[in-house]
Amino acid sequence: MDNSTVIMEFFLMEFSDIRELQVLHAFLFSLIYLATLTGNFLIIVLITMDQGLHTPMYFFLKNLSFFDLCLISIIVPKSILNSFTNKSTISFPGCVLQVLLVIYFAGAEVFILTAMSFDRYVAICHPLYYNSIMKRAVCVQMAAASWFLGGFFGGLYSGGVFSLPFCGSKRVPQFFCDVPSLLKISCSKAHTTINVSVTIGIFYGFFCLLAIAFSYVYIFSTVLSIPSVPGRSKAFSTCLPHLVVVATFLLTGAIAYLKPVPDTPSLLDLLLSMLYSVLPPTLNPIIYSLRNKEIKAALRKLLWKLGGNVKQ
Repeated sequence: MDNSTVIMEFFLMEFSDIRELQVLHAFLFSLIYLATLTGNFLIIVLITMDQGLHTPMYFFLKNLSFFDLCLISIIVPKSILNSFTNKSTISFPGCVLQVLLVIYFAGAEVFILTAMSFDRYVAICHPLYYNSIMKRAVCVQMAAASWFLGGFFGGLYSGGVFSLPFCGSKRVPQFFCDVPSLLKISCSKAHTTINVSVTIGIFYGFFCLLAIAFSYVYIFSTVLSIPSVPGRSKAFSTCLPHLVVVATFLLTGAIAYLKPVPDTPSLLDLLLSMLYSVLPPTLNPIIYSLRNKEIKAALRKLLWKLGGNVKQ
């Protein structure tokens, strides 16, 4: 019988063979996960409750925070559980679901970041037409497109990977199930389906990156022509954080997916994986809230209301 039909589980890579370091990793990941959950959930609550934040920019930010919550929740809790229990296994259906959902939310996030850059482009370069261009229906359609594209790529990649036979090693050289690592342990040398999927994904990512780049070329040329220093400062403060998020997410993701997977990944390889899977969801709430006056004002209002209710 073909071994590819009886695989029930895979073995994920551990951060260390030393038990104490495994526990330390679990505690650190737990802190990161709790901070990410708190920050992104708080952004979603603030934008939902504060009428002043019901604008296209914050609508896209709320979607981004939701995608971040989902993305990190698919990867980190399983890694924490494995480290605490000294196990490194993931079931075959669990691995399929992890690949499907990671690609789903990562693909959706790429498009929502592109939509955010377009929103900033219209707001800064064509402010008089902003309300007529960025209508609610247009924003909803962009958000729906991000969900659709995420689902398309999630199904495409997971279907392509798990249509391959796994008859050799079941040790995934990664701390979660991802496409390059699973291709590494597949006993099939012909990856035609997934190669086509990756090519489509590269074109998709390149198109989004190109759209973002063009948006920011026009944005920065417009900002630099603003005569007032406060005006330039405000424009840069809303654009630069978004650019940092985009650069971190797209570049590290591209490197992680396009570089060859080693038989035994080093700590550097694992850190690179964390840069695109764990770091962006963790940093997004910090980047978008610390320098954002509207978000901080909404937080103060919420705390004031909560404080008033407690006193009553």
